[in-house]
Amino acid sequence: MAKKSKDDPIKLTPLGQAMTWIEKPGSVTKLIVLLCAACAVVALLDLTYTKHGHFAEEEVEGFFGVFGFLAFTAVILGARGLRVLVGVAEDYYGTKAVDQEESYPEDQIELKDHSDD
Repeated sequence: MAKKSKDDPIKLTPLGQAMTWIEKPGSVTKLIVLLCAACAVVALLDLTYTKHGHFAEEEVEGFFGVFGFLAFTAVILGARGLRVLVGVAEDYYGTKAVDQEESYPEDQIELKDHSDD
């Protein structure tokens, strides 16, 4: 992201300024690699101590990682199903909704190409 000029109407907080690194090309890929490395380190650290669980399944290596992944997957699939039940049509609020793209002037819309991320 380019540096903002002093005349720019958008004012970012210090935290907002610190988070602009995510818009740079390749930042998302670096973040994913970092998270995968962190998961690998945690999985390896899990092998370094003896577990004393309440149930026999808890003592299996990697049980909590697999259990957490399955629970997360169940939550995501449940949310997708729930969206079908309680979701409303995209134009439910009509054409007067504030977030309608058609209501913004073309010169005020900043379009970004995210195909390289």
